[in-house]
Amino acid sequence: MVKTRTAYFCQNCGAQSPKWVGRCPACGEWNTYVEEVIQTEGKNQILTTPGKESRLVPKTLKDIEINPERRSTTKIQELDRVLGGGLVPGSIILLGGEPGIGKSTLMLQVAMARKDIKTLYISGEESIQQLRMRAERLNLESEHCYFLSETNTQAIINIIQTLQPGLLVIDSIQTLHSDLIESSAGSISQVRQCASELQRLAKLTHTPVFLVGHITKDGTLAGPKILEHMVDTVLQFEGDRHHGYRILRSMKNRFGSASELGIFEMTDKGLREVSNPSEILITQREEDTSGIAIAATIEGMRPMLIETQALVSTAAYGTPQRSSTGFDARRLNMLLAVLEKRSGFRLGSKDVFLNIAGGIYVDDPAIDLAVITAVLSSNSDIPVPANIAFAGEVGLSGEIRAVNRIEQRIAEAEKLGFGEIYISSYNARGISLKDNKIRIRTVKKVEDLFTRLFG
Repeated sequence: MVKTRTAYFCQNCGAQSPKWVGRCPACGEWNTYVEEVIQTEGKNQILTTPGKESRLVPKTLKDIEINPERRSTTKIQELDRVLGGGLVPGSIILLGGEPGIGKSTLMLQVAMARKDIKTLYISGEESIQQLRMRAERLNLESEHCYFLSETNTQAIINIIQTLQPGLLVIDSIQTLHSDLIESSAGSISQVRQCASELQRLAKLTHTPVFLVGHITKDGTLAGPKILEHMVDTVLQFEGDRHHGYRILRSMKNRFGSASELGIFEMTDKGLREVSNPSEILITQREEDTSGIAIAATIEGMRPMLIETQALVSTAAYGTPQRSSTGFDARRLNMLLAVLEKRSGFRLGSKDVFLNIAGGIYVDDPAIDLAVITAVLSSNSDIPVPANIAFAGEVGLSGEIRAVNRIEQRIAEAEKLGFGEIYISSYNARGISLKDNKIRIRTVKKVEDLFTRLFG
């Protein structure tokens, strides 16, 4: 008789301990350790396929055979962009996001979009009747998509080996449970074991797998941290419930860039791709308003123009407030300190509020120039002309620093009909200032920018 072994796992971060501890040494949370039965000897399941003995022989790069069709499209261009060009055979993609953000809707559209392969959609949260109701509401039809409501991984693997689908969707990984682990579904050990079995299956059968994952109250993916290490790609689905737009970010990607961005719009017919995000991120206004500036930024490989909004007012309660939405609050404080110290603008006794239009978060340093322009515009109550864009990083000494890929930023502003763009003088050394229809203005200091715009 095999002896059962147990261990204690932190339900917040997944750290393991041989005994119970009050405070987790890894994440610092209190009373999060629970006892779980770990896999015992004699219980194991190994997936085997005919002719795989050669996998045990080490090979050089030139001896490794590669599938001619390296990637396959998902039929959704924005998702293909974030994945790095499409699905890689045998890859595992983990999709996380808040409840109701549209994870299941996106996965259902992906499963129903492929008409050339068999797709298996496994739901542990909804019945197949509910899935049909959702598909009819979204006007989705496919004769090659199969649905199953099951949570046992052993039963799922048997069905996969029988059906042999070309794409697998699991919604969600927290609802699955394995007979090899004697703990409840969603626990640390169950999530790790189920993900390990699906990973082994995907690598042996070269089947792409989508895993939908829950998130914690802090916005991080629920379950053990090893789950993010096991998968090939981690996608984060973000958005504001009060906005119709959803942003798909790549947090990790072994087969492409980890800084790509995809934008969708949630409609009554499902998620619609937004091919030109600059148009939705720039508010159409009938008259010029102070405190608004357009920034030329880049997310991944995509240039975008976004609108930065600032409001500067006298502090009513004595202590000035600093608030930012979609922008790092610490960087905003740094930019305000630069304006105060280096340029002589008295903003220490005023409230400053900053907002990035469209409900997105931007961490590109090139947005600094637009941020300080919006702040100075609101402080002086002088509007910035709507046909001017900005791209530049602000240093601690008040200088305007150069940013990368300035040609793409200029081309995007020119394509959308902007007449001028302000950049760093150091960026102008490697580009032509006369070959563009848009007028390129160069500045070195914050004072130069203020003089040109506001006199």
